[in-house]
Amino acid sequence: MTVTQSTPTGLRNRVAVIGTGAIGQDLVSKVHRSPVLDCALVVGRNPDSAGLAHAARLGYPTSAGGIDAVLAADQPFDVLLDATSAAAHVEHWRLLADTPTLLVDLTPSKIGQMVVPTVTGTARSTGRDVSLISCGGQASIPVAHALAERFAVRYLEVVSTVASTIAGRATRLNLDEYVATTQHALTTFTDVAETKAILNISPAVPPATFRTAVHAVIPGADPDAIRSVVDSVAARVREFAPGYRVIACAVTGERVVVSVEVIADSDVLPHYAGNLDIINSAAILVAEQHAARLSAAGTGVRS
Repeated sequence: MTVTQSTPTGLRNRVAVIGTGAIGQDLVSKVHRSPVLDCALVVGRNPDSAGLAHAARLGYPTSAGGIDAVLAADQPFDVLLDATSAAAHVEHWRLLADTPTLLVDLTPSKIGQMVVPTVTGTARSTGRDVSLISCGGQASIPVAHALAERFAVRYLEVVSTVASTIAGRATRLNLDEYVATTQHALTTFTDVAETKAILNISPAVPPATFRTAVHAVIPGADPDAIRSVVDSVAARVREFAPGYRVIACAVTGERVVVSVEVIADSDVLPHYAGNLDIINSAAILVAEQHAARLSAAGTGVRS
C-alpha cells in the first residue's frame, strides 16, 4: 500500500495538541510545518512547562487547563493529538466521544482503531479514536506484517531500544501498557500466534539512537527474498518518516533478524529520538489525510 499525502487548499484542519513533553513539542513543530493543519490550541498541566513556552514562541494559543481547556473551546477541533498517558486518553475519549473531533492517540491505551500507515493506510478509519499503538509498533509492524504476508512465519519478537534521556515520565509510567499494546498489535497484524514485544530504555552515553529489531522464525527462509521484502516496506515507511532505514538483515537457517533505525527529522528533537519522530510522523499523516477527507466533503475549518 502506498502512503499518499494529499495537500488540499482552502481548508485547514483545526488541531489541538494535549501533552507538552518532548513528544508534544515535536507534534506542535510538525503541525507548524504542515500546509493543511492549523494549531489552534496547545494544552498542558504545568503553566511553566517548556512545551507551553515552545508553543507560545511559535505564536499558538496555550492553556495549562488540561482537557477542560479543550472542552471549553468556542468550537470543536477537527483533530486532537493526544500525547498524554494511556489512562488519561481513556478519559479524554469518554469526554469527547459525542463531539465531531478525531482523536489521534499517541499513548498505548489499547483503545481505538489501530493504524499503521503502510499496513492499514490512513483512509479506511471508520472510528474517531485512532490508536497509533506505540513507537516500537510503528517501527516494527511494517516489517513483521510484510514478512508474515509473504512467508510462513512461526514466531515473531520485536525488541526496541530508546535512549533514557528521551523516555519521559509518561513513557516510564506506561511501560506495561506499551509492551501489551505492541504485542497485541503485532499478533493482530501478522496472524502469528506466538509473539513477544520488549522495550529497553538505554542509559548509554552518548544516547543510543532508536532502533527496533524484528526476530522471526521462518522455515526455509530465503535471504534474497527476505531482503527484497524488507527493502520494499522500508521505502514505503520513508515516504512519511524519512529517517527510517534498515541497518541489518541477517538470515541464519530459519532465524531472521531485521534491524531498523530511525533518525529524527525534527526541529526540536535530538537525532537519536527516532522513536518519537516515527509515531509523530504517523500522527501528522493521519491528521493530514483527515484534512483531505474534510476538504473533499466541503467541511472543516477555514483558516
